[in-house]
Amino acid sequence: MERHRYGRIVVTLAVTLALVALVAAVGSADETCNSPYVTKLIKGQEDYVYVWALGVEGLGDGSDKLVTIDVNPKSKTYGKVLNAVSVGSRGEAHHMGFTDDRRFIWAGGLSEPKIYVFDIGTDPGRPKLVKTIADMAERTGYLGPHTYYAMPGRMLVQALSNTKDKGGRTGMALYNNAGAFIGSYPMPTDGGGDGYGYDLAVNPRKNVLLTSSFTGYDNYMRPLGDLVKDPEAMKHFGNTMVVWDLKAMKTKQVLAVPGAPLEIRWSLAPGHDWAITAAALTSKLWLVKQDKGEWVAKDVATIGDPAKIPLPVDISITRDGKGLWVNTFMDGTTRYFDLSNPEAPKETYHKVTGKQVNMISQSWDGRRVYITSSLLANWDKGGADNEQFLRGFRWDGKELTPAFEVDFTKEQLGRAHHMKLGSKSLRSAPATQ
Repeated sequence: MERHRYGRIVVTLAVTLALVALVAAVGSADETCNSPYVTKLIKGQEDYVYVWALGVEGLGDGSDKLVTIDVNPKSKTYGKVLNAVSVGSRGEAHHMGFTDDRRFIWAGGLSEPKIYVFDIGTDPGRPKLVKTIADMAERTGYLGPHTYYAMPGRMLVQALSNTKDKGGRTGMALYNNAGAFIGSYPMPTDGGGDGYGYDLAVNPRKNVLLTSSFTGYDNYMRPLGDLVKDPEAMKHFGNTMVVWDLKAMKTKQVLAVPGAPLEIRWSLAPGHDWAITAAALTSKLWLVKQDKGEWVAKDVATIGDPAKIPLPVDISITRDGKGLWVNTFMDGTTRYFDLSNPEAPKETYHKVTGKQVNMISQSWDGRRVYITSSLLANWDKGGADNEQFLRGFRWDGKELTPAFEVDFTKEQLGRAHHMKLGSKSLRSAPATQ
């Protein structure tokens, strides 16, 4: 259906991808965890961390906002908020992503089908909201845009839910960089597919797109305490990853990965063609690799004590593919795994970095690590445990040392969620959207 309607578009995408695949495969990858098609790497000291924050009723203007924080130690405003751009509403702000030219950030929320486009190229220290894309639900029936993945001149958006029943069956929407809708790709429900989505990540050299799976609006917008007490609702979480033919945008394989596999990280090391993910509900690390021509998923490590439900929520791979940071929300712990042998990762370090921790990002050289606190508005902890922050750390290979902290509640900014890094050197001439 959708695939037939947009068959001509798929061919165009395939040609474009083929032209850049070689370039991307030779070593283009952003600060360890972004699309390989994103240009202009920050290989030195980053100047900014952009934080996409959830609005909180009664705190500041109560709206979702993009917050810019100075993270250059040589700056007079190091560790301070430089700018905050409100979108004027609250929609469960979650993730964001760069366009391939790194001039714009696309961001959105899980409770609505809107996508916000921010210009970060004209003045990297003061982003501006330049466009709101509001046609995703109308065009696709999808709800809750989650992952924004740069393709050549385009953005592939993975949604989490749908507008029909607000369950977990969903798909991906493709736009060009100007925000014009191109096509949609439903998550497979045959061949073992559950129809769920979450993250996506590309290996151009192998012509592979990997997707993971979470749950739908009815679950992720529900208070966590109520959700875990509902056996029927707990059945409605993703248990698969899908291997797609990147150029054709067609499903090749469905892999069984129980327990809601979340973020996907391909190793960036030359010659490595494996990816790793963490399953939230089972506290497992899974390796995805080729074996005799077929892709396989293998349980390779346990994260913390699964009986205590640490809830791994984000991972960040080092640029050499030899190390992996893992944040576990419930125990507020940041863990480091040695990936020298990806078949048998070993935890070599852990540190409690907050009462609740969610996202983790690192600089290209791995010497700086950034952590935020918020998972979902209805899943965050209450009372004194409801810390909301961006915390910066220095990493010397042995110990995480606190460098600065921004208290998002004190600053009346909301709940700190996703991060992206920015630099003054990436200033570019104004571009139209």
